[in-house]
Amino acid sequence: MVIRKTLLVITIMLAAFAAKAQTSTQATAGLIKRLLPNHYRSFVIETTTAKSKDAFELESRNGKIVLKGNNGVALASALYYYLTEYCHCQVTWNGTNLKLPAKLPVVAKRVVKSTPYQLRYYLNYCTFNYSMSWWDWARWEKEIDWMALHGINMPLAITGEEYTWYLVYKDLGFTDEELKGFFTGPAYFSWFWMGNMDAWGGPLPLNWMKKHMALQKKIVDRERALGMKPVLPAFTGHVPASFKERFPNAKLKTTNWKNGFADTYILDSEDPLFARIGKLFLQKQTQLLGTDHYYSADTFNENEPPSDEPAYLEKLSARIYEGMRQADSKAVWVMQGWLFYSDRKFWKEAQTEALLKAVPNDKMIILDLATEIEPVWKRTNAFYGKPWIWNMLNNFGANTNLFGRLDAVATEPAAALKDPRSGKLTGIGLTMEGIEQNPVIYELLTDNTWRNEPINTKSWLKGYIRNRYGKDNAEAAKAWDILHKTVYSVPADKYIRDGAESIIQARPTLDSSSRWARTKLNYKDVDLLPAWEALIKASDDVQTSNGYQFDLVDVTRQVLANYALPLQQKMAAAYKRKDIDGFKKYSAQFLELIDDMDQLLATRKDFLLGKWVADARSWGITPKEKSLYEFNAKDLITLWGDKDCPLNEYACKQWSGLLSDFYKPRWEQFFTQLQLDMEGKKHFDETQFTTYIKDWEWKWVNARKDYPTTTKGNSVEKAKFLYEKYWKSVNNIYGE
Repeated sequence: MVIRKTLLVITIMLAAFAAKAQTSTQATAGLIKRLLPNHYRSFVIETTTAKSKDAFELESRNGKIVLKGNNGVALASALYYYLTEYCHCQVTWNGTNLKLPAKLPVVAKRVVKSTPYQLRYYLNYCTFNYSMSWWDWARWEKEIDWMALHGINMPLAITGEEYTWYLVYKDLGFTDEELKGFFTGPAYFSWFWMGNMDAWGGPLPLNWMKKHMALQKKIVDRERALGMKPVLPAFTGHVPASFKERFPNAKLKTTNWKNGFADTYILDSEDPLFARIGKLFLQKQTQLLGTDHYYSADTFNENEPPSDEPAYLEKLSARIYEGMRQADSKAVWVMQGWLFYSDRKFWKEAQTEALLKAVPNDKMIILDLATEIEPVWKRTNAFYGKPWIWNMLNNFGANTNLFGRLDAVATEPAAALKDPRSGKLTGIGLTMEGIEQNPVIYELLTDNTWRNEPINTKSWLKGYIRNRYGKDNAEAAKAWDILHKTVYSVPADKYIRDGAESIIQARPTLDSSSRWARTKLNYKDVDLLPAWEALIKASDDVQTSNGYQFDLVDVTRQVLANYALPLQQKMAAAYKRKDIDGFKKYSAQFLELIDDMDQLLATRKDFLLGKWVADARSWGITPKEKSLYEFNAKDLITLWGDKDCPLNEYACKQWSGLLSDFYKPRWEQFFTQLQLDMEGKKHFDETQFTTYIKDWEWKWVNARKDYPTTTKGNSVEKAKFLYEKYWKSVNNIYGE
């Protein structure tokens, strides 16, 4: 009997493994066919037995390329290793090179790779809005393929969360009217999910919720088929304002994000309803989506707890986890470590340790969210024994800039692995607020996945350029050497969190920056010019490369965006000394520069406002819905909230359409008022102008307007034209 039972268990386990292997094989085969429709028959997929950490193998056999791996992510990583190392190809958001040789290169010696990182995390709450607000399944499918190719196996998956909450609150007896003031508009879910705001950008149509739950099912199904384990949301205490009427005895606290939005309500974890609602939510979510037992919860994201007493924080943490455990005994709490970085004055050693120690070590994972900026693990005893993940944040607000810490990303993960103080370092990840920029920094970070030694940045860049441009080129290599030393390097003696914006994006001012349009560079602006020159010189040899075209536009854009500041400051100086001729000269040049940048960016889909707005409107069924989504799309990237919101320009972009239709008209109106003042016709009152321009901005955000959704012009030709036009002027202004 014992033998029969043992055989039965083994049979069931083998059957389960076979089914899982078949799923991984099918999912990987689909990925290869989508990526390489003309070559997919040249690849053979073989699954290997599961290991504690993922591994892949690569070899040639009978004229085929054999990919072996223990799941779909490992198999896809084997494919990408072959594409990058043997075919010199590349897949990024901003330029892809898949020009494979007519005869695929042979793998002369079997390649075996394993990862030192059990978990490879991906996404930040903010990414779902700053970049992904309007994505459909086609775009998500492309991203999941990218994730698998780059070794990601632990993606945050929060699309459609609002529908789960809708069903939970309906089960609790809430009416649609009571919930109308709860859900935000679709561009603001990230901050709604984190408990920072209610209602802004709404009311949210039920149609949106249903469509996005259907989309979420496709997302998690594909991720799981490839062997990923999606991180789903859990209850953090955030409840509707109407909760106090339906549950008058509930123990509620108000909290405020302090960014111009109304209070939100947090259900006290001591209230019995807390555990009940947390359990109801996870049960409903599991019914809809299943579970891999990873749950994201951040109760005090940029909101301080009501008490800093360690005992209070310990009990709070224990109750939040208990709410998860009651619904899922295997629950693992995945916590963003952002609060320990952003609010270090509150989260001192005693408070941090108290919050973390209440949860069993194997039931919590901490995301060190911006390790490349500040490794919080170093001042928290590696999060007091909790497993943790080394993450790179790099981009805030999906701003358009050239920026990154290449050398830190190349060396610090491996250094942490070898550091005896790093405790239970168990993963590596990407937690940027926005994607689809600076592809080099993300390629480099993910290249750490299959190695435990530091990367030599210089030699790595040589391979990156070859893969990106399709060939070696001396001028391109020179350009990237300069880019490495300038935009992709942050001096150790300077605290610079993220990339600079252009003064063009600032609400018009005589100053050299504004709160969220910061112009401080991590390099000398003049030092970027030789990189621009070298890329221009490389054009005849590599201009057919999609990646080169993007890079040329991006570097040209950055040079001109930087040049705007000295022009604007010359305008300001002319105004202050009442030099009307100088003022007219520099203000005209400034506006002309905006036009030129707009035309340059119009040559690439990566930089089109029209696509962002059109994608938003495409989700609407009725004119009212389309209008609501357009408002959300335009508001997020400009005012962020209402016309007095202190976050204006936080998510600013250098996009064609936005430059010509928003930034330029603002500056034109500013220049007009300054000139009237200089001519003695009307005194310039800065406060009065700011009030006026806020009203103008609000009208723009609420206006109905279409923008081009297709590119116009040739990227290389336009960049060359602007190089000829501006090279001398830019050099002269920096030489003064």
